[in-house]
Amino acid sequence: MQTSRMERRQAQVDRKTLTRAIQYLGRYRWQAIIPYLFLVIATLAQLMVPRMLGNIIDAVAQGSIANAIVPRMDTMPAGILDQILEGLGLTEVQLIFNYENAERLLITSAVAILIFAIVRGVFAFLQTFTAERNSQSIAFDMRNELFAKIQGLSFSYHDRNQTGQLMIRATDDVEKVRMFIGQGLLMAVGAIILLAGTLAILFSTNVRLTFIALPILPIALVLFMIFGSKMGPLFLKIQKRLDKVNTILQENLSGIKVVKAFTREKSEQKKFDGAADELMDQQIYVARFFSILFPFVILIASLGQAMVLYFGGRQIIGGTLTIGQWQEFSLYLIFLFMPAAQLGMIITQMSQASASSTRIFEILDVENEVMDKPDAITLPQVEGRIKFDNVTFRYFSSGEAVLKDVNIDVKPGQTVALLGATGSGKSTIINLLPRFYDPTEGSITIDGYDLKDVKLDSLRSQTGIVLQETTLFAGTIRENIAFGRTDASFDEIEAASRAAAAHEEIMSFPEGYDTPVGERGTTLSGGQKQRVAIARALLLNPRILILDDSTSSVDLVTEAEIQKALDELMMGRTSFVIAQRISTVMNADQILVLDKGQIVASGDHEHLLETSEIYADIYSSQLIGDSDDPELVDPGFIGG
Repeated sequence: MQTSRMERRQAQVDRKTLTRAIQYLGRYRWQAIIPYLFLVIATLAQLMVPRMLGNIIDAVAQGSIANAIVPRMDTMPAGILDQILEGLGLTEVQLIFNYENAERLLITSAVAILIFAIVRGVFAFLQTFTAERNSQSIAFDMRNELFAKIQGLSFSYHDRNQTGQLMIRATDDVEKVRMFIGQGLLMAVGAIILLAGTLAILFSTNVRLTFIALPILPIALVLFMIFGSKMGPLFLKIQKRLDKVNTILQENLSGIKVVKAFTREKSEQKKFDGAADELMDQQIYVARFFSILFPFVILIASLGQAMVLYFGGRQIIGGTLTIGQWQEFSLYLIFLFMPAAQLGMIITQMSQASASSTRIFEILDVENEVMDKPDAITLPQVEGRIKFDNVTFRYFSSGEAVLKDVNIDVKPGQTVALLGATGSGKSTIINLLPRFYDPTEGSITIDGYDLKDVKLDSLRSQTGIVLQETTLFAGTIRENIAFGRTDASFDEIEAASRAAAAHEEIMSFPEGYDTPVGERGTTLSGGQKQRVAIARALLLNPRILILDDSTSSVDLVTEAEIQKALDELMMGRTSFVIAQRISTVMNADQILVLDKGQIVASGDHEHLLETSEIYADIYSSQLIGDSDDPELVDPGFIGG
């Protein structure tokens, strides 16, 4: 009972979201109406063909009868001719008219059928073309809105949702909605017009025969309504299982090196097979519904046809129906059941589109946790005074605090180093600075401006970030360095590359700055990718610089080169540095030692050696034990 209620509630939600999707047509006004105007013309032309065919059959039948009688009229006794005319229900004038005009009526009706067929063909093409154009336009709008929404969603949303699921909604789900709007909706309107037109013609042609065939139609409609109510939840399950398949595929391809390195191909194949089996089982279950329904519909339509054949035949025998009218009625009866047959496809597409539109609007309706306030201001050019005031942070606003009552006061141009074990809260601090997340409690200000009061783009445009996980995009090295400033000149790109100690490495490639980096930078080494990422951040000339262990992927020689360049470039900028090696942060203005989300010690290197046992232990383990390594004893400063 509870499941039934949930399904009804889900069906209502699906219908509402599908209505919202259809309302996208309103953006195109007359362009959206045109296919339906063409549809009306094509359907009216289709409705005229049985009438013309009936006229042809009657013209042939009446002409053949007249051709057998008229040439012999002069030799027939008067009484015999009168009996024949009475039996045929014709006058002598009508008989002669049929004799003289049968061929003309035949040709006229045949030409009319040809004209109506041409009209129907032309307008059916125009209807399909314009509807397809409209549906593609709607898909374009939806995909762009989805992409923009996904791009704008806060990191917390992406933390909770898998990439594969988002990809399916922007591709397969949008396509299913497009198919319904471009085909199913048009087919539904066409079915209604054809049904209404056919009923009007049947009632005007033969009321008694229409009432005999009509009761069959509601039975077919009820069957499809029951079918449609069951299909929506089933298609939603298909989409969810497709999500799972796509997620496994996406994760496998992203981590193919790890899969191969640990020889996990068979286990990954087993995982994919399991998800694919679940998808196939659900699709077969849906197919079973179709295989049960359509034989019933064909049976019902056949019963209707049989009843018309029987009772129509009796009317022909009784002389109240001509063979042409009987054939015309039979063809219109096909038109009567054709919409019922089309309902299967319509309901299938509608059920798929309903489920998919619900999934699309689930994303479009998500309330972003990090967004500009209505009265947000543009952050002016900053000096770099940063203050954390009693900042506490919990992921998803629940659970244990990742940061607890953190207070940081940084003057413009200072360098702040963050040290601590994994999970101590270092990355969380640098994620709060560009407002990837908002503090659960407390506030963060830059030059006195609360980050929640300024526009995100004005904040992030003044923040350069080099993350530990380097992400490069398919394209050239030049394009990746200029990612944050697409208008940068080549001289500026080269200067940033030199500052990141990347220029010589880049020029060693045959194509130099035009070298393709491959998907996710696969053609570059870890150190090369990291230097490109540093150059990308430096090209922004940011007032605030964030370096998340940015030299972790380079060797000591390269690290020393980058440190030397960055030491000069970080002067005058407020910089936050996360480093695993204490040698890279010894010259920082402030060193913050974190443990379990709290700042347990702060100060410069000398102060912390005297006052912080944790810092002294780190220093001792990393430097004193490796005192024979000159690279470690006499470090330069960076950020790492």
